[in-house]
Amino acid sequence: MDFELGEDQKLMAEAAREFAEKKLKPIAERMDEEEAIPPEILKELGELGYYGMLLPEEYGGLGLDTLSYACAMEELARGSAAVMIGLSVHNSLCCRAIYDFGTEQQKQKYLPKMASGEWIGSYSLSEPGSGTDAGSLQCMAIETDDGFILNGTKSWVTSAGLASIFIVFVRTDKNAGTKGISCLIVEKGTPGMNLGKKEKKMGLKASDTREISFIDCKVPKENLIGEKNKGFKIALSLLDNGRVGVASQAVGIAQAAYEEAFKYAHERQQFGEPLANFQAIQFKLADMALRIEAARLLTHKAAVLKDMGRASKEASMAKLFASETANFVASQAVQIHGGYGYVKEYAVERYFRDARVTEIYEGTSEAQRIVIFRNLAGAKR
Repeated sequence: MDFELGEDQKLMAEAAREFAEKKLKPIAERMDEEEAIPPEILKELGELGYYGMLLPEEYGGLGLDTLSYACAMEELARGSAAVMIGLSVHNSLCCRAIYDFGTEQQKQKYLPKMASGEWIGSYSLSEPGSGTDAGSLQCMAIETDDGFILNGTKSWVTSAGLASIFIVFVRTDKNAGTKGISCLIVEKGTPGMNLGKKEKKMGLKASDTREISFIDCKVPKENLIGEKNKGFKIALSLLDNGRVGVASQAVGIAQAAYEEAFKYAHERQQFGEPLANFQAIQFKLADMALRIEAARLLTHKAAVLKDMGRASKEASMAKLFASETANFVASQAVQIHGGYGYVKEYAVERYFRDARVTEIYEGTSEAQRIVIFRNLAGAKR
């Protein structure tokens, strides 16, 4: 078994690391304070191809494998987890929804502009009353002769204020449960679609997260992705992609927090010597490094297996372990910093806040354990 990254993965990681160090880390605190990403950052990300990482070259993408994508996402998250999550949703959920399940007409219309970053994608599954229980969503789409009429509300929509394309899951059969859900493309500016105010969040503050509502919003029939009433299977398949992305984000946050803690432990003097000379601090740093390495290996395994077919169990394992690692490492980093870790002057305060949501979105830690067990139980049968 070869644990060495290939040249393509190394090049993507190095390029993303350079961008994160030069462009994201220096302004990460300002973005957090202003709760916004500068337009020039988004423009440059598009010019460098980061919006089309998983798309083939025929649609303007970079044609990367999932492992190369995961390596790049980790490095970008080290610089700014808020910037990275928008890219993850765009690439792993929105672009893949159209590429994996859309018609050729949809691919030709949307993917080239999405690959360039001209059109940013947003993913709308959760609702005020349906989070983990996504199959109970109530946003209704009534079919007409030439399309669908949407009514309902979606919650926690990442990049909603920046997006031109929304991948929206709706109920097209109110009595069929998960077998009555469809997937639609809704374009920005469609009459009847309204953006809510930007959510005031604990972390990832620069990421534009909003509620969106639909009131008699008419969507043309050609914007249906896949078959009518088959959308829930699309959602489940895409979530495997999203979980690899969030696992990479969590590893990136953890790595950034560890690096800050390691540096601080060697600089901070107590009782006449650096903190790093005390065994209690050494044990913390060792445990942090251990968990990060394990999380990274799980994430890379899930990425490789995703390209070989569906990797539901592995993606959930990676997302679960990496997100819990991010929270553990960020917490330990704050502890090592002591009182300074509790103030915004030090980056570990932001990492602590940013890490928290990784155990919640793309499926909570509890939901991941359910997915893992069901895969294990199914394998035994």
